[in-house]
Amino acid sequence: MKAYTKTRYGGPEVLKLEEVEQPALKDNQLKIKVFANSANPADWHILRGKPYFARLTFGLFKPKDLIPGADFAGIVEAAGKNITRFKVGDHVFGESLSGGAFAEYICAEEKICAKMPEGSSFIEMACMPVAGLTALQAVITHGLVRKGETVLINGGSGGVGHFAVQIAKAYGAHVTAVCSAKNADFVQSLGADKVIAYDRENIHGHSGKYDLVIDTNGNLTFSDYKRMGRRGVMVGFTTVGRMVSTLLKNVFSKFSLTQFTAEANSKDLETLAALVKEKKITPHIEHIFPIERLPEAIGYIEAMRTKGKVAMVWEEEL
Repeated sequence: MKAYTKTRYGGPEVLKLEEVEQPALKDNQLKIKVFANSANPADWHILRGKPYFARLTFGLFKPKDLIPGADFAGIVEAAGKNITRFKVGDHVFGESLSGGAFAEYICAEEKICAKMPEGSSFIEMACMPVAGLTALQAVITHGLVRKGETVLINGGSGGVGHFAVQIAKAYGAHVTAVCSAKNADFVQSLGADKVIAYDRENIHGHSGKYDLVIDTNGNLTFSDYKRMGRRGVMVGFTTVGRMVSTLLKNVFSKFSLTQFTAEANSKDLETLAALVKEKKITPHIEHIFPIERLPEAIGYIEAMRTKGKVAMVWEEEL
């Protein structure tokens, strides 16, 4: 099969499209023919091995996993003997942070997969897992948002942020989103009740008060959370130093601030699928790359100016 491989840390240039053996199916896995992928900031962080402490997980001196990639959507071609919820022919989507998705086939445990909703496309659902799960868990699992609450989402136009805006609205929150002035109309089209343009108003001086503050951008300080929110969720961070400083200050405070890394699970993936089916959330796909240009897609994401999501398709299979 064709797959992108990496044998050293670096930028998109270290990715090579090669012929490799298909993965061996285990009893608790699905063998999935991949039709589409999407790119996430996590992909280029893992590719570069940064921040460096992440190499304790992904390989100290060189990558442990040959094939990168997390988000995928495709069709089940085979099922291990312990599989109970899927069958051959099912259209599925899922996430594998351990890699393996940037390939024609992936073997994935059923607990990190869900069935695609009827009428959805592979491209659409490949854009859901990492960003959608992160947004869902930020808003619901850790943010504990309730109907009628006010939510500030810092970074409302990005991959995670544009899902967070839609999910918070779907659960009945009043949403204020922070983005650039050029993206204000886009974020309002997602359902945001109010938009703050960070290039026109300094968010670090904003005096609004919210039940929940979610930071997908990573540039809020601990004092920002306390000033604006009754509780907070930290999703991203611009520097390790900022993250550590914020969390250390929170240790000595009674303020409720949560920092987390999203975990793939079927229940939350099924929730995303239901929200898509009910047309309560829709991925905005800014650019679709053919699989031969996958390294370019990773570089596009790394520029950190993406509005919504970037997808990659195995065009000969569509």
